Amino acid sequence: MDNFIVSARKYRPQTFKSVVGQDAITTTLKNSILQQQIAQAFLFCGPRGVGKTTCARIFAKTINCQNRTSEGEACNECTSCKSFNASASFNIFELDAASNSGVDEMRRLVEQVRIPPQGVKYKVYIIDEVHMLSSNAFNAFLKTLEEPPAYAKFILATTEKHKILATILSRCQIFDFKRIKIDDIVKHLEYVAKEENISFEEKALHVIAQKADGGLRDALSTFDQIVSFSNGNLTYANAIENLNILDYDYFFKMIDFILTENSADALLLYNEILEKGFDGQHFLSGLNEHLRNLSMCKSPSTLVLIDVSDNIKNEYLNQAKSIDNDMLIRLLNLFTKYEGDYKTSNNKRLHVEVALMLACYLKRAKVRQS
Repeated sequence: MDNFIVSARKYRPQTFKSVVGQDAITTTLKNSILQQQIAQAFLFCGPRGVGKTTCARIFAKTINCQNRTSEGEACNECTSCKSFNASASFNIFELDAASNSGVDEMRRLVEQVRIPPQGVKYKVYIIDEVHMLSSNAFNAFLKTLEEPPAYAKFILATTEKHKILATILSRCQIFDFKRIKIDDIVKHLEYVAKEENISFEEKALHVIAQKADGGLRDALSTFDQIVSFSNGNLTYANAIENLNILDYDYFFKMIDFILTENSADALLLYNEILEKGFDGQHFLSGLNEHLRNLSMCKSPSTLVLIDVSDNIKNEYLNQAKSIDNDMLIRLLNLFTKYEGDYKTSNNKRLHVEVALMLACYLKRAKVRQS
């Protein structure tokens, strides 16, 4: 039986071009290589799973490549590239600061820096989660970081930039990695699904991308999980069931009931939601997000702020036509207040039911006031 390799590893980018959603950073790194203006130290900052360590590895491989392309990419064919790809390079070192945070480990690294590279131009040290280093370890590392040998390059990666000493920051070129856009994650998931011959619905990939919150590694891990759950048939229904997400249809139906003042069906629908295992806080939060998306549909310029698939976006546009701005604001005010008060309510079910009954009454109350 073949060993299974998770998608986050199997489809990890090997070139700058294949990195997802960080074009500004990869372009800058490639240009620095092409122009031979490589700094001594770099600090890669950003949320988890957005490509910090991946870019560090690609950069380390590329600056030692013996036959780089005209675009500044590694050839993946030379001896240096092959040894790196086989995890057998003696010139590129990775250190996890979370488990090597003491001064002794840093002193050993400093001693190792003194040994020149073998057969290539640079020795590269990638220190992940660098914010975990102790103050003494930082101090032991400081002088080497400031005046390293010409052949030594340091790439520090962290999810918590604010914990890095100012003296370290001042010695590094700082790159802030951003959360990856939902559309970019979806495109990459489509590519992986096609490579693995997995049938999929685009709506399912959008759900995975939204759940990942800008982290491609999280998206790929979730993708693997749902593929296993669905036996290779990645549908929207399987995705929301596995991720425990409320279907968009519930919110579309609920707004329709509110606009038609159908409080009975609104309460029955909420009961169905509770029976599926969702609590009132989750429902109110989702309903407020739904109302927010409807308000974004009121102007063509704000339509781009809705991160959903095209099919769902069309449903939002259709429902937005049946509700005016004043009613939207009144509903948002109502449900935002009830969401904020939810935790302190003694009878949480009744708390949400009262909110729904008041919402069904809002339209009539508006007519009476006018």
